[in-house]
Amino acid sequence: MGRERREKKKKQEEGFINWMKLGRQAVLVVYDVFAVLFASYLAILMRFEFHPSRVPDIYMTPIQKFMPILVVITLLLFYLFRLYNSLWAFAGENELQNLVVACVLDGVINGIGLQFFRIDLVSVPQSYYFLYTFLLITLTFISRFAYRFVRSKKHRNENRNNSIAVMIIGAGEAGNIIIKDIQTGNYSTRTVKCIIDDDPAKWGRYIQGVRVVGGRDRIIESADLYHIDEIILAIPSAPRPMISRILEICKETNCRLQSLPGMYQLVNGEVNVSKLRDVEIDDLLGREPVTVDIDSIIGYVRGKTVLVTGGGGSIGSELCRQIAAHEPKRLIIFDIYENNAYDIQQELKVKYPDLDLVVLIGSVRNTSRVNYIFTEWQPDIVYHAAAHKHVPLMEDSPNEAIKNNVFGTWKTALAAAQHGAKKFVLISTDKAVNPTNIMGASKRICEMIVQTFNKHYETEFVAVRFGNVLGSNGSVIPLFKKQIAAGGPVTVTDPDIIRYFMTIQEAVSLVLQAGAYAKGGEIFVLDMGEPVRILDLAENLIKLSGLKVGEDIRIEFTGLRPGEKLFEEMLMDEEGLQDTANRLIHIGRPIPIDESRFFKELEELNQESRRESEYIREIVKRIVTTYHPDGNGTELEGAEERHTEALRHAAELINEA
Repeated sequence: MGRERREKKKKQEEGFINWMKLGRQAVLVVYDVFAVLFASYLAILMRFEFHPSRVPDIYMTPIQKFMPILVVITLLLFYLFRLYNSLWAFAGENELQNLVVACVLDGVINGIGLQFFRIDLVSVPQSYYFLYTFLLITLTFISRFAYRFVRSKKHRNENRNNSIAVMIIGAGEAGNIIIKDIQTGNYSTRTVKCIIDDDPAKWGRYIQGVRVVGGRDRIIESADLYHIDEIILAIPSAPRPMISRILEICKETNCRLQSLPGMYQLVNGEVNVSKLRDVEIDDLLGREPVTVDIDSIIGYVRGKTVLVTGGGGSIGSELCRQIAAHEPKRLIIFDIYENNAYDIQQELKVKYPDLDLVVLIGSVRNTSRVNYIFTEWQPDIVYHAAAHKHVPLMEDSPNEAIKNNVFGTWKTALAAAQHGAKKFVLISTDKAVNPTNIMGASKRICEMIVQTFNKHYETEFVAVRFGNVLGSNGSVIPLFKKQIAAGGPVTVTDPDIIRYFMTIQEAVSLVLQAGAYAKGGEIFVLDMGEPVRILDLAENLIKLSGLKVGEDIRIEFTGLRPGEKLFEEMLMDEEGLQDTANRLIHIGRPIPIDESRFFKELEELNQESRRESEYIREIVKRIVTTYHPDGNGTELEGAEERHTEALRHAAELINEA
């Protein structure tokens, strides 16, 4: 019964809507009849300077006789050009084009038709036809676009009290489009108050009625003068250093900051208000995005079967995206977490419908599952991104870090070697250098495993070591955003804690290129740029959100967590750097390993981790001699000196930046 009532109600609503549509169409038809009559008589009156007595019958009679036929032809033309079926509340360029073409054709037909009704072979003055066509276009335009104008005006008046005052930075094409979109949007609550541009030639001029008030030095003053709530950065082609300098000024205004994603949006005609995004912290990195040699990547990925373990994670999923764009023969995603694997699967299916994509669920700790995958699919290249990465969690569950990171890597690497994979690329971390936490120590053992395997198998085993990735799962940026959204406080462990940052896209691009450089046995070290103080990140995120530090959002210091350092290193003392063709990718010199002792200790580590040993850190410490779990932010002998020197150097870089 409920279903019948719903269907009945739906039919009633549809019937009501159809009657409304027919009513509007009938009104337009009646209006168009009068428009044709009015345009015809007014055109001939205009020809004779609005004196009806001066219009000769020899002109008026043909017009009157042809009028009924002209009305019918006009209605048919308007119907064919969909002037009765368009949604005029949202009318745009196409509707205007159809309207003009229909009226011009009607004017031509009017001129031809009147030739058959002329008297004594005397034609109606030519100016009549042009005036008629112009008047018909004007009257038809008014009828179709007046509703949109009135509707837009109504919504603007309704929204005026709640209007968001906007400043546009950039008086170029992108800025023009954004301003136009804001002004014509019926439901937009934004009002553009002023424009900023560094080009003095544009100062004092107007775009869509909005004045260009000056250069970037006027941002703070204008934000206060015009009571700006939101700043939109509309210069998608600007280099990253320039963007960073402008944002450094903008964040002092306590306005919400928004930006266009990139130049391709402008090229593809996708610039509008809906494409705006909040300014992200990586916009403040102050450097150009890392570029890589795409040809070298395509050269070794194209036509290959590629396996990505941990393919649903933040690093793994970005690896999958970039590999998919480089024409692999087959891409295999292997992950234990089905939701993440499903998300990246659906994304790649839509973006790359021709990609041979295989998504498998399982753990790298499962020897049988790993061996089955290599036997069944025979991958040529393996990117091993599966790992437990959360430092504090691994400090509480050290045996799980060993089982998953160390022996998951062992089993995957061994399967790759035994099944003839060409390359095996381990995703490592700067926390593997002089580690003070079990996660970093476990990744250092992984590096030792792949370097040892490289000596005994034809597979080229390499590791790529890099620091923190902006926006990755577990990084501070998503945490800070959640804390800001909740009203604070934002928690920072220590005011002096420093990290190196890179975007996910940059890190993965360099990982792919490092794989192209690999000959076997290398530990590639990515240049992470300048160090960033975490406190500065927190303050900048609060300001970018249009809030005030200490007033709207407080910052609390919670103290270093177990296993956490004040700073991270990319190289151990024994390692030297060798440059590659890419200035941002370096090679650390391999450290000699006593293989016999190493394998014996690994066996002991395996057994003890399975027993959930309380002494697992002592065994790890024997394998990784630079691991000092008691350091908690310090190192071994000479730690204080190295620590102080690193902080001093980092502070110098930050001040220079």
